[in-house]
Amino acid sequence: MMGVNDVCRGIPKVELHCHLFGTIQKDTFIDLNDEAGKPFTDTDIAEFYTRGEKPVGVLRIFRGMDEHLIRRSSHLYRLTIEYLRSVASHNVVYCEFFWNPTGTVHVSGIPYLKAQSAITASIEDAQKDYGIQSRLIVSIDREAPPLQAEEMVNWMIKYRSPLVVGIGIDYRENEGPPQLFKKAFLEAINAGFKATAHAGEFGCPSSHIATAVNDLRVHRVDHGYTVLEDPDLIATCIEKDIIFTVVPTNSYYLRTLDPKEWAQRHPIRFMKKAGLKIFPNTDDPAFHQVTPTRAWAMMVECFDYDYDDLLEFALNGVDACFLDNMGTLAMWKAQIVDYFDRLGIEAKEYLK
Repeated sequence: MMGVNDVCRGIPKVELHCHLFGTIQKDTFIDLNDEAGKPFTDTDIAEFYTRGEKPVGVLRIFRGMDEHLIRRSSHLYRLTIEYLRSVASHNVVYCEFFWNPTGTVHVSGIPYLKAQSAITASIEDAQKDYGIQSRLIVSIDREAPPLQAEEMVNWMIKYRSPLVVGIGIDYRENEGPPQLFKKAFLEAINAGFKATAHAGEFGCPSSHIATAVNDLRVHRVDHGYTVLEDPDLIATCIEKDIIFTVVPTNSYYLRTLDPKEWAQRHPIRFMKKAGLKIFPNTDDPAFHQVTPTRAWAMMVECFDYDYDDLLEFALNGVDACFLDNMGTLAMWKAQIVDYFDRLGIEAKEYLK
């Protein structure tokens, strides 16, 4: 009999919430660290790949990757191709992933066009070699000044690529509330890019989500857990058909809730019941120690979602894509429905 992991691995799924630096494989980290003269200790590396009280110390690693490890465009190519090869093995048919160019340009010293070209070359090669389609979302570093976000949007427009489909925003939310970046978002949207934003992630107020939805005009929200604090905002998100890219391994709730009850109290459990559209993603699979298969399986094992919910989540993922090819999107939906139809009654029973 198939198990939950088998079912979830087989789902033709999309992944729309993953950070390129958060995908770095351990062997690659060690290689780049050796090449850079070992700025990170063996303990640093071991702790980064240990599932524990994250995200303590993780941002220091990410900043250090900009400063020490990512020194050439070929490094970005390697990270991208390894990530895409990995998720393709979990039957991810399409993904959109985040890259923060501010650090790449200003700290790593790699010009924007050269860096973007390396990533998009990897996207093209992955489609040829592994059959996975993907697109890049250029993401604001909200800990940097808003002027640098506007500079980033200028790069996106000047060096426009059809493989770059949107703008996002990440890093520590309390350091950069979304309203600081309204100008950058609207410039990108007016130039034809789609938009998403990390908001309501680390317990930050639901007003951040409201700002992202109403003022930044995002098309979807990454995390968005504190939306549950505001019934009016829930109604707005339902009306605007906002889809939330949730993360079962979100570290904030693992750190702040008792291990025995975190799954019972995690907002993911309650978002669908509130009428919101959600689907699971990996976020930073390297240090979260998660794969797309496990992220989906956790929706069943931790939050008690079932067969019908997984089907709905898979379709939500397709609806949330920033890809404009309606024929391709319709094909993926048909493949999803066909897959769940073939699972049959037996799967419905053990996915209760």
